[in-house]
Amino acid sequence: MRDLIVIGGGPAGMMAAIQAAAKGKKVTLIEKNEKLGKKLFITGKGRCNVTNACDVSELFGSVVSNEKFLYSAFYGFSNQDTMDFFEDHGLRLKIERGQRVFPKSDKSSDVIKTLARCLEENGVEVRLSTEAAGIKTGEEGVEGVILRGGQVLPARKVLLATGGCSYPSTGSTGDGINWAKDLGHKIKEVRPGLVGMLTEEDLPARMQGLALKNISLSIYEKGKKKPSYKEFGELLFAHYGVSGPLILSVSSLLGDKLKKGPLTLSVDLKPALTKEQLDARILRDFQERQNSNLTNALGGLLPKSMIPVILEVSGLGGQDKVHQVTKEARQRLLMAMKDFRLTLTGLRNLEEAIISRGGVSVKDVNPSTMESKQVPGLYFAGEILDLDALTGGFNLQIAWSTAYVAGQLEEG
Repeated sequence: MRDLIVIGGGPAGMMAAIQAAAKGKKVTLIEKNEKLGKKLFITGKGRCNVTNACDVSELFGSVVSNEKFLYSAFYGFSNQDTMDFFEDHGLRLKIERGQRVFPKSDKSSDVIKTLARCLEENGVEVRLSTEAAGIKTGEEGVEGVILRGGQVLPARKVLLATGGCSYPSTGSTGDGINWAKDLGHKIKEVRPGLVGMLTEEDLPARMQGLALKNISLSIYEKGKKKPSYKEFGELLFAHYGVSGPLILSVSSLLGDKLKKGPLTLSVDLKPALTKEQLDARILRDFQERQNSNLTNALGGLLPKSMIPVILEVSGLGGQDKVHQVTKEARQRLLMAMKDFRLTLTGLRNLEEAIISRGGVSVKDVNPSTMESKQVPGLYFAGEILDLDALTGGFNLQIAWSTAYVAGQLEEG
């Protein structure tokens, strides 16, 4: 009889198994893929943003859903504890812009190797290419795990760390969420998070691949004069609309608002300049190129692929001569740069999302132990729970922290 079976060999599953085994428990980890950490391997563009080195109190500000639920988890196993864990087990780390923490090697495979080594050192039985089909329960609660072939692996406790529904090719197909639902848990609708957004206009497709850095972005809800979101950073144009760090945040923070109608995106291409300063800059460039056409004259102010779009929005032609531009037309040009607008109509799908939002309702889980309130002996950790955060290592920290707490196997 096993003390614990962990279903899912991702970050939460591996960490929970390590913690339980380190306490002397007999632990088996089953993973349906042929190797551990398949999704972890591609995180952070293959570099793996392990956590964020901000003050622990700041972690909560980056959580989008149910941050209060994470109080015990974040203080029980903080971002500093995460860094210490990996450093103590031989993985050297570094801190980059935005306090993002990466392995010094820039290889996510080194994070997976470290965890795999810890599993082995602590005597965790790892069964790869082994697919669970459900949870066996009785009157007293959990009794074990039912495998795809019908075999039952008996266990005193079971921990579900099957992830959400993003990147289904890595094995995150929502199985655990369905099992939890069948066992009586409330499920918050699963939807994409940290994902690109669709625009009504086709202008972004004409600038596909263009990344705008150091811009100011504001998002407005219908009928509201004050922006619901305003931030400085990077935006990327895509064939379907917009993406990039700022948009990924918007998709999680305001994505649900799209059910009520479109959102308006406003980009200030020159946030460091006031309207007066930008006008003076345009005038200076125009005076130096009085006989040039507008396409050439704007080369010092805008990226090449954006010039025809800004001119179109301004009602100007690329072949118009600089000396023919009226003051009124110049003002339209200026406003197109200070308030370039697009209409956000939807999100890209789960297959492209960095994370999925929603999952097992935290109201059905004890925040101090991660044990189910519905089924004794059943625990949860990681993305299967209705917890999500912004980019920057925060979602992985949720995985480490909830897994640590769950791995203590304390009963609620």
